[in-house]
Amino acid sequence: MAAFGIDWMDDHLADGGLSTSSLHDATAASSSLADDAATTLFIAGIVARLAAGGSGTVLWTVTRFDLYAPGLEQAGLAPATAIFAQGRDDDEVLALMEDGLRHGGLAAVVGEVRRASMTATRRLQLAAAEGRTPAFLLRRRRRRDACPLSEPSAATTRWRIGCAPSARLPAAGVGRARWNVELVRQRNGAPFSLMLEASDATGRLALPAGPRDRAASADGADIRAAA
Repeated sequence: MAAFGIDWMDDHLADGGLSTSSLHDATAASSSLADDAATTLFIAGIVARLAAGGSGTVLWTVTRFDLYAPGLEQAGLAPATAIFAQGRDDDEVLALMEDGLRHGGLAAVVGEVRRASMTATRRLQLAAAEGRTPAFLLRRRRRRDACPLSEPSAATTRWRIGCAPSARLPAAGVGRARWNVELVRQRNGAPFSLMLEASDATGRLALPAGPRDRAASADGADIRAAA
């Protein structure tokens, strides 16, 4: 289990954190480049913490290599802890992921795809369980107005990440980035959403400074923290 280190968040995850033998989906809240980057860095921070825990190297697979290495490093994922592999299409990326998961010696496996069938995600879930390695599927949008999470998946958790306004500074400048983090679905648990400060250089998220008791939800499973 990989805890986020944020008590409220970990308490509302069915496993007390992210299962390290499961598949997890994530996608951007919109088709904007900013939300896409936020989702990439959200995953980068998680796998960076897994790698820092001494679990080995991260395998990151793509069909088009457009990752910005300095940005990943700012989220904690140093170049020395990652292997990047490029597939010709989504099917090849999914196959690379499956091979990496069954290897069993990696800290995590990440794949970026536009399409993954229910059968493909079941195979990844089984491979993650067999290799005891977490898998993260970053689902790119095929159409601007279609959320990839509308497609079925065997993933244990499904996340949607979007940018939020950063905190005001006492002087001109840009504060630490903030994200709206939404857990759309989790196995054996309820969905929730909250605002977090973006991953720091160690891959850790944080609640914004200031009042943290503004919670509202129809079923008590939603919280938004704002400064």
